[in-house]
Amino acid sequence: MPPSKDVVKIAVQMMGAIPQLIELNQAKPLSAVVKEVCEVWNLNNSERYALQYVDGQQAYITELNRGEIKNGSILQLTTAPDQEAAKLHGGIQSNSVDVKTNSLKKLASLSRDVAFAQEFISRNGLNQLFLIVEEDNNTGEILAYTLKAFVELMEHDFVSWETLSPSFIKKIVSYINISPLDASIQQISLAILENMVPTSRALFELVKQQVTLDRLIALLQVMNTQLQLKAMALLIALLLNAGEAERRDMMDYLGEKNLRQFIHKNIVHASDPIADEMAHYLYVLQSLTLNLLECRMRAPMDPYSQEQRDLLQSLRHAAFVSENESSAGSYNTERRHSLCAKEFRKLGFVNNSNPALDLHRTPPGLLALDSMVYFSRHFPNAYSRFILENSSREDKHECPFARSSIQLSFMLCEILHVGETCSETAQAFYPMFFGQEHFFEEVFCICIQLLNKTWKEMRATQEDFDKVMQVVREQITRTLVLKPTSLELFKSRVNALNYSEILRLRQTERMHQEEILPVPVLELRERLKPELIKLIQQQRLLHLCEGTLFRKISTRRRQDKLWYCRLSPNHKFLHYGDVEEGVENPPIESLQEKVSVADMKALLVGRECPHTKEKSSGKQNKDLLDLAFSISYDVGEHLNFIASTRYEFCLWTDGLNVLLGREMVSERMQSDLDILLSMELKLRLLDLENIAIPDAPPDIPKPPSNLNFCYDFTHIEQ
Repeated sequence: MPPSKDVVKIAVQMMGAIPQLIELNQAKPLSAVVKEVCEVWNLNNSERYALQYVDGQQAYITELNRGEIKNGSILQLTTAPDQEAAKLHGGIQSNSVDVKTNSLKKLASLSRDVAFAQEFISRNGLNQLFLIVEEDNNTGEILAYTLKAFVELMEHDFVSWETLSPSFIKKIVSYINISPLDASIQQISLAILENMVPTSRALFELVKQQVTLDRLIALLQVMNTQLQLKAMALLIALLLNAGEAERRDMMDYLGEKNLRQFIHKNIVHASDPIADEMAHYLYVLQSLTLNLLECRMRAPMDPYSQEQRDLLQSLRHAAFVSENESSAGSYNTERRHSLCAKEFRKLGFVNNSNPALDLHRTPPGLLALDSMVYFSRHFPNAYSRFILENSSREDKHECPFARSSIQLSFMLCEILHVGETCSETAQAFYPMFFGQEHFFEEVFCICIQLLNKTWKEMRATQEDFDKVMQVVREQITRTLVLKPTSLELFKSRVNALNYSEILRLRQTERMHQEEILPVPVLELRERLKPELIKLIQQQRLLHLCEGTLFRKISTRRRQDKLWYCRLSPNHKFLHYGDVEEGVENPPIESLQEKVSVADMKALLVGRECPHTKEKSSGKQNKDLLDLAFSISYDVGEHLNFIASTRYEFCLWTDGLNVLLGREMVSERMQSDLDILLSMELKLRLLDLENIAIPDAPPDIPKPPSNLNFCYDFTHIEQ
């Protein structure tokens, strides 16, 4: 008698036959199990049959995945993968259009299964698909199903993208460059090229040459959002795989074509909400554009460069064009040097005799000089007012322009992540970024004026420089969180967040933190903790019951697959399954897969997760590690998650720890507990002030006998 864990009770059905209820012995060969099922239905040649899931993607049962079969699963007896592959391989070569179309349609559906894909590819099925594509007379449904089947087969990585023939690639490119073609064919063609680009340098060069940036820009301007999305995906793939010089040239060309302004008008401000995948591509485009500043950010000023010295001198000329400048020609060399040093000191340089030394630190390096020059040239009145206003203050109260600008440039590089590697999952782009050609410089111009305003509000001295910079950082980050859609809106909001408002917000947040309490209150706090922790546990489990939409991330940055997971109301199963884009809250009955909570063994996070270990090529992505978690169940089986936000990560990991009977350890749990404890303590401590809190509301008093107590003002008004 085998152990009970090796036996699962399942149902097997077949069209036109009475279903069988069997006990599947996992230790028995799968071929023997199929043979027994066939014998019950009097079917010969059991090797021609296979078991397949009824629900979901209807995957074939193999020796590799049979361990995923759970009690209560419903399977069906169907044609074996090798038999189906042979049948469809012949069907797609049929001279009958109907037979060929139906075969390709079924092929596109079955190609998602790894067992079928392996059998079909082993019969040189891909070569047959190449022939169909390369034939000039195939269009419409036949071509669409052929390309879809090809993409699904290539997803299994049995065949390298480098093996594609030049004639096939040329044909795919032609579908993109032909405008009247069916949009669905163009979408799949764009997806094929997107997958080809990262594979090799030769394929990158080929796609870059054949599909021009002008064509991609034209596709981005169509009204079809899916076609727009695939065009953006290919554009991002080209930019990511280009060399630094190539990427800069491509970005310059896109700037000449006003791509950012188009995105700002037609995508960011479109009537439909931005999909997650498009948000990710916009984030990547933003990051790549800002990273063009990295070379200036990491380059210190060269005191022997005439061009850089001229830029530095232009700051002085713009601020101090006066009679001193006109009469400087009559001064000797020493006197002129003394005058220049004095003016550079008024500009706020620490090394006024050799201001180039101030710009030697990297970052921000030359980026700080570029930002100061941009401010002086594009906002000359504000620049002159900043310099002259601080020149008239006492030395200890003046806000040093150059020192502040250098530190502000460094701060903006940190806040905007200039020079950092793009995250594979982030979607945090700034809508206002796409409305400006010189985004970094424009934000600098707004923030340097904000810094001067905050300096005056704080009545700061030179010793308070770091404190002022901390406040300015808080003003900027708090405003960016609101995602203003334009620079004008950013300017108004960041200026409204003055120093007094920052102090008020800090005070409000401080009230939620644990204060220094006497021993009796601390004891009361400890007594309240278990009850409040139980309340948080209930909230976490309720969130899991409501469910969450997760995104699948593959090695080629494809983000077009979604799946949903939710906890059953009785807290016994985690139900999950693939869903289509736009489905926000699928019913639990539509989620075909499930994991028993009783089978869950451990919760893994970060680097412990198997799906983060798979991403060993290149630098580990910090954002991915911060949002990844997995559930291990059975032997070597995992359910892998990547949360969309840190908040979602905390709620799910807390809820799963509750199901596993472990402590909740996320930072969100501690924050929620602190807030609840603070509120509960304040309510309980009211009793210590001899304030009797009635259990019932007080009675409403009777109305007065007359209303003569109201003074009549009418005679005064007359």
